[in-house]
Amino acid sequence: MAFLLNKTTIASHFRSHSQDQKGEDLLSLSRRQYHIEPGPREKALLAEDAALKPFKSYKQRVKKLKKIGDILTIVVVAGCCYEIYVKAAMREAARKQ
Repeated sequence: MAFLLNKTTIASHFRSHSQDQKGEDLLSLSRRQYHIEPGPREKALLAEDAALKPFKSYKQRVKKLKKIGDILTIVVVAGCCYEIYVKAAMREAARKQ
């Protein structure tokens, strides 16, 4: 029975704590509505770096490799289906004779 009482007190604690945070959330939302321009340091960090440019070209190669992999997967699955069909047809022909 004491465990049930503890559960209700814990639940009420969480409810009161979440209600306290709602007021804080409203204040933080009103503060976030103002747009602040990034400073020179942030702009420098967001600018493109010429030293990293060679490492960004891999995306097109990955897309091509993925397409080739997809095509090869389709070809292999079609080949397997064809082999299964041929074996089934050969068994059926053998049964008829």
